[in-house]
Amino acid sequence: MTASPRRLLVSAGEPSGDLLAAGVLAELRARRPELVAEGIGGPRMLAQGLLPLADVTDLATMGFRDVLGAIPRHLGLYRQIVAAARAGRFAAALLVDYPGFHLRLGRALRRAGVPVIQYVAPQLWAWRPGRLPRLQEAADEIVAILPFEEAWFRERGLACHYAGHPVLDRAWPARDAARLALGIDRTEGVLGIFPGSREREIGYNWPLFRDVGQRMLAAGHCRRVLVAGTTAGYYPECAPFQVHRGRPEEVLAAATAVLVKSGSTTLEAAMTGTPMVVAYRTSRLTYQIARRLMTVDRISLVNLVAGEDVVPEFWHPPVSAAPVGDAVRPLLDESSDAAVRQRAALARVRARLGGPGAASRVATVLLDRVGC
Repeated sequence: MTASPRRLLVSAGEPSGDLLAAGVLAELRARRPELVAEGIGGPRMLAQGLLPLADVTDLATMGFRDVLGAIPRHLGLYRQIVAAARAGRFAAALLVDYPGFHLRLGRALRRAGVPVIQYVAPQLWAWRPGRLPRLQEAADEIVAILPFEEAWFRERGLACHYAGHPVLDRAWPARDAARLALGIDRTEGVLGIFPGSREREIGYNWPLFRDVGQRMLAAGHCRRVLVAGTTAGYYPECAPFQVHRGRPEEVLAAATAVLVKSGSTTLEAAMTGTPMVVAYRTSRLTYQIARRLMTVDRISLVNLVAGEDVVPEFWHPPVSAAPVGDAVRPLLDESSDAAVRQRAALARVRARLGGPGAASRVATVLLDRVGC
């Protein structure tokens, strides 16, 4: 196999990584159309010209038990990529998030002489900091998406650059435009619920989120409940809720307040300025293992970026509908002190994230490694 100085490996193990990597690939195509990218991706990366080795849906896992089931798939793909790297196929690699697979792959790629950029740093500041030596072996540079990560990793000897968060590169609809698109009156009280994107987390979160929504409707705290649904997500007993599949940004912008699972959705809600409550359920085993490994007391990215409790969080078992509903209720009144304070705090979070251009900055780091 002949070495190609203009062939890149780009790997994303989950749909969220597919979105991030697609933005970088679009930048690369605009600046260096002669570059060839191949690797692991989804529909967005394929639309930007990725030559696929595997689809993200073949790899995406959740929870400790799921990881065990994914090992055979990971191992075969790992061996395929490493063999190609040893044959001189890749000039550089961009590994997006998904540390369970990418830490091992990155180390093998570097040993094969391939420079590795890790986009989205493993959250070692939150849990399992003992993996730091593995990250040092697996990446030449880290491109971080949270503002406090750059200093944290640099203080520990890793080259790290804060690119800005990708949510800043997306267009977010205004409240009136989102409500018009969804057929909602401008004055209605609306609760949006975001139970997750993976089948397993929807299974854990949906009963809780559904119960909270039903309580808010029954008590008259809102007139409508919108569910941000996935294409294949199953939401039993959802009447009279409205399930909107594939339009999460409109649900966020249209809602008076939202109930969301932890993750990037919290920052997306911050971008639309929508007050929120964060709740997350998982198995007792997963929770117990996670608590032993965690080094932080907050799970929502909004609170972590702010460095304080901006939004209520519920994740310590048992997570039940009554206290979660009590936290949601005042946020459905736009003039309440809780809603006003949270909107002001979310504005500070947006300012702390910086400005747009994350994909462009990642592309620059990668091109510097390629030498063009």
